[in-house]
Amino acid sequence: MIPDKVVARIAARAAKEALARHIDTSGAHPKLAGPRASATVGSGTARLGLTLDLPYPADLAGVSRRLQDYVSERVAHLTGIRVTEVTLAIEHLIPADSLEHRRVQ
Repeated sequence: MIPDKVVARIAARAAKEALARHIDTSGAHPKLAGPRASATVGSGTARLGLTLDLPYPADLAGVSRRLQDYVSERVAHLTGIRVTEVTLAIEHLIPADSLEHRRVQ
């Protein structure tokens, strides 16, 4: 059996791949924190949790679905473990433009 920690690392890497391949992060990329993951593995299945930053504006529902699908498929492919659940916690929405925080005067 593959340890939870190893599956979590694979899931975090897969989330990073998904962000790079499928989501336009060009304007916000330097400000995006790397995805963090947790995993619970047992009986040949895994439940994954991801915490990440996403660029904004974006279709958050669509982006979330694509991330969940990609991570689920990638982890299953690399480990042979069936992924039953991928939950997302979006920690920050990072503006995709170059505007910095401005104070209203």
